[in-house]
Amino acid sequence: MNLFRSRVSSSIVSTMAEELGSSASTATSSSRAKTRSFWPSILRWIPTSTDHVIAAEKRLLSLVKTPYVVEQVNIGSGPPGSKTRWFRSKSDEPRFINTVTFQSREDSPTLVMVHGYGASQGFFFRNFDALASRFKIIAIDQLGWGGSSRPDFTCKSTEETEAWFIDSFEEWRKAKNLSNFILLGHSFGGYVAAKYALKHPEHIQKLILVGPAGVSSESDSKSEWLTRFRETWRGAVLNHLWESNFTPQKVIRGLGPWGPDLVRRYTTARFGAYSTGEVLAGEECKLLTDYVYHTLAAKASGELCLKYIFSLGAFARKPLVQSAPGWKVPTTFIYGFQDWMNYEGAQQARQQMNVPCEIIRVPKAGHFVFIDNPTAFHSAVLYACRMYISPNLETEHLPEGLTLV
Repeated sequence: MNLFRSRVSSSIVSTMAEELGSSASTATSSSRAKTRSFWPSILRWIPTSTDHVIAAEKRLLSLVKTPYVVEQVNIGSGPPGSKTRWFRSKSDEPRFINTVTFQSREDSPTLVMVHGYGASQGFFFRNFDALASRFKIIAIDQLGWGGSSRPDFTCKSTEETEAWFIDSFEEWRKAKNLSNFILLGHSFGGYVAAKYALKHPEHIQKLILVGPAGVSSESDSKSEWLTRFRETWRGAVLNHLWESNFTPQKVIRGLGPWGPDLVRRYTTARFGAYSTGEVLAGEECKLLTDYVYHTLAAKASGELCLKYIFSLGAFARKPLVQSAPGWKVPTTFIYGFQDWMNYEGAQQARQQMNVPCEIIRVPKAGHFVFIDNPTAFHSAVLYACRMYISPNLETEHLPEGLTLV
């Protein structure tokens, strides 16, 4: 079984160490970056490194029983045939997408899972075993997140920022030689998955959007409260921070050695005392906290997309509902009953779609529906993919507890 748990080669680790080591100096050599990564945490203001990110992922995935392979998929240093390096980065080094593939039956349909903002593929740790029994699961860290490469983020518009994620995903797909697969995206990952499917529908069998961000525009969401809030001094300050691209991750880094404690307080509250579903067990919470901290505190990259994709309140600057008439891929939306993403936006989009679309709500679950109620989430995914798993399941009744809206 250990053959399925491959280690990242030393050359790739060295490359990633250079990217994640010091955001203050992009010219630092890989050998010096790697040396710094071995400093004791107590001697560094931000106690993380490339080695910490990779080790934290490995510890979290130790909870998964299904054998898996970890690989760094090379997506090159720039778009093919273009003189522009990847996403206007200052470096010509090749970029890598951290990819985890789980063992499955050869005839299983492929399900690619894309994480949301401030997350990484390890957030799906409660789902891999159950879903791998029916699918070939491939989970990725988007460019600039988790264990993937973190190029300097120099995008200056919504269009450039969308291209950062869409084009890097397409180069990853080419490198993996994938086609005719099911694409699942959560939150911001749902936004990216939908935008990718709009541009490259020929590769996608089915689209599953889990609590997707960016479906509705601010005007569609009856956000009078937000307008009033912006008029207050607190709202003005918060809006200024947002437009200045002040991200939550900057707070974590600014706290230095106190950052891990803040992350621990959040995860134990969100998935413990204030959980809307199943509470994380002690070891689960400990390993997830460790993983979340190291992925958030590493070099700023993909996180800087925030202000270009969304305005204050997480309303998309180019909402998905505007593209609904051009949708070409059958789609299922999945929301937790307590999800702060409003499913009414999906209902509005469905009215304009010309492809099959269904909306499923999962009980005892919030925005992280796959952590809050994994069993019901698995049932929702299987129901959404019933015709791809087996033709006999196409007319299967909706599992008990789930609601179609």
